[in-house]
Amino acid sequence: MLSRSSHVTEQQLPSTIAELDRHVIGGVDTHKDFHVAVVINMIGHVLGTARFDTTPDGYDMLLAWMIGHGAVAKIGVEGTGAYGAGLARHLTAAGVDVIEINRPDRQTRRRRGKSDPTDAEAAARAVLSGEASLTPKDSSSTTEAVRALRVVRRSAVNNRTQAANQIHNLVLTAPAELRVELADPSIALLAGAIMGLDEPAEIVCARTGTITALRHLARRWQALTVEIKQLDKTLTNLIGRIAPPRLLAMQGVGTDVAGALLVAIGSNPERVHTEAGLAALCGVSPVETSSGRRQGSHRLNRGGNREANNALWRIVMVRMSHDPRTRDYVERRTKQGKSKKAIMRCLKRYVTREVFNSMHLRTSLT
Repeated sequence: MLSRSSHVTEQQLPSTIAELDRHVIGGVDTHKDFHVAVVINMIGHVLGTARFDTTPDGYDMLLAWMIGHGAVAKIGVEGTGAYGAGLARHLTAAGVDVIEINRPDRQTRRRRGKSDPTDAEAAARAVLSGEASLTPKDSSSTTEAVRALRVVRRSAVNNRTQAANQIHNLVLTAPAELRVELADPSIALLAGAIMGLDEPAEIVCARTGTITALRHLARRWQALTVEIKQLDKTLTNLIGRIAPPRLLAMQGVGTDVAGALLVAIGSNPERVHTEAGLAALCGVSPVETSSGRRQGSHRLNRGGNREANNALWRIVMVRMSHDPRTRDYVERRTKQGKSKKAIMRCLKRYVTREVFNSMHLRTSLT
């Protein structure tokens, strides 16, 4: 591992023309098996391009190669939540100031073409110009474990729902006597009733074939239910340990909602400097659509983290049903001519403020 003295921090950025020649900025286009890196100086000249393996040794070689061109001010890494996650963790552990880079838009790619060195150079130039300035989420802490467990839980829930739908469809088209026997609408009771049927020794007709298929699906549904309960228990303990108490105390915030917000913000919430920044991250910031004679108009932000946006929507739905203040607000705004969608957008923005204040009671989540 290279020492922290091998590069410069944000506070050590060059301040004089003489220092410009000694400092460089890196850009990395990330892939599964290799990364392509570019180094530019502080006036934008490309100093070198190289390719490195996606291994710890390759990460060390990449950083050493960049340092060989000068004192590294910052490194822009594309895909810090995917192929660039390992490199971002490695560079951050070495004390390097890593900047998250979004993929170039389609118009830029059509104009400049597409190649790995071109994308790496674009990453470096985005850092140099200040167009990219976002610190990536810390993916080395317990919050990353919450994300991983939520991925597994989400797939288990989707698969269980699919199994339940298939059970209902098969029962609907089953022979009449079997359909009457399995008439319970509750999926839990229905799965139990199916498992109570005698397993056919041989498939000789539609009834025996349907029973065999239903038993497989019921067994799958029950196994996934047990798996989801185990994951819920693990996530409840984990989130209860790392989440700020004020976040969990908010009305409408349960384990799943808190987990979605924690994953969206990351274990380094200080990277989101303002509540407006958090609103943009969650896709609840109003986007201005003023043009010509039409001034002061806004639309819903359709970007941001959609899971976090959904978490805020669930908080708002709970409060619209059970919180007297929220219900009074909805009634008042409805009389003013606001649509339900517009009212919910406003409420999600207010909830974002509460989330921001609760998250920033703690400087980091571990």
